[in-house]
Amino acid sequence: MSPPAVPPASANKLNPPDPEWLERFAADFDGLCVSAFGGALADDARIALAVSGGADSMAMLLLAAAALPGRVVAATVDHGLRPEAAQEAAMVARVCALIGVPHATLSLAAPISGSNIQSQARAARYDALFAWMQQIDAAVLLTAHHADDQAETLLMRLNRAAGVAGLSGIRPVRFDSFPVLRPLLGWRREWLRMLTAASGAPWTEDPSNADPDHDRTRFRALLAGQKLLDPAALAQSAAHIAETNAALDAVVAQFWADRWSETGPQLRIGDLPREVQRRLVRRAIAETRDRHGIATPPFSSASNIESLLDALERGSGATQGGVMAVAESEFWTFRPAPPRRSH
Repeated sequence: MSPPAVPPASANKLNPPDPEWLERFAADFDGLCVSAFGGALADDARIALAVSGGADSMAMLLLAAAALPGRVVAATVDHGLRPEAAQEAAMVARVCALIGVPHATLSLAAPISGSNIQSQARAARYDALFAWMQQIDAAVLLTAHHADDQAETLLMRLNRAAGVAGLSGIRPVRFDSFPVLRPLLGWRREWLRMLTAASGAPWTEDPSNADPDHDRTRFRALLAGQKLLDPAALAQSAAHIAETNAALDAVVAQFWADRWSETGPQLRIGDLPREVQRRLVRRAIAETRDRHGIATPPFSSASNIESLLDALERGSGATQGGVMAVAESEFWTFRPAPPRRSH
């Protein structure tokens, strides 16, 4: 893709995106809606955008405003971590005013501190966005994750020995408090920068994107400094892995329906492939925790359960996530773990 030949934008007007780019964005957005909802959103559905002020999110703002006129609202989250953030949010607000998009600047419910700042900021950002969406009755949230983000994510997770679910990368559709759609996962970072520049819109550079203390920054530099790996191809591979993961989920759902018994409760899965066992056991643990209100220790669909699977395959058992799993004949049973004895 190449930027359209356009005259410079004025201070009071931005150049619209090229029609070819708009057509592609509309097609990508419609495809995600079909995937997420089985069809298009209602014509009066309000579409929320998370716009940080970076070139990628500004491109999404320009594309969505032009492709979905009158339906888009935008928000910028000020995490309270940098003094420049307020000015950056004000810049986004000015661009939104130029193109007729309502804008809100959101602050966090509580300050961020301590370790793993990026992870905390991400969770707090989504909390703030979802609370805002509820107030304005928005139907869906769009974020500006793109193909280069996807390539970086795939490499990071390969380096952490992730399984199929982790290697699926950034999901095009995610269901949380509200549906989250990522219509730019097939777009390269350089295309989005060209689009924003061609419009005449300003953008900001987050200094954390150049901080070598972050894994993503190092993998971004690795990709930028070589010509062997193609980020677009890596992103497409992540999409193929995501399809495989979805197919496995469907297979596992069928085995769950056939082999999970409330009596016990127990699973008959010793004869199944390890990956299917892994997913069924995680689901059995989650089901047992929910049923008995077990909140600690923490457990998630990404928890490592390899030692538990090894024990079950040996015909014994172990405890994970507050649940005791035991191999009994051809069945694996799941019960709340007994309380630990105090000494």
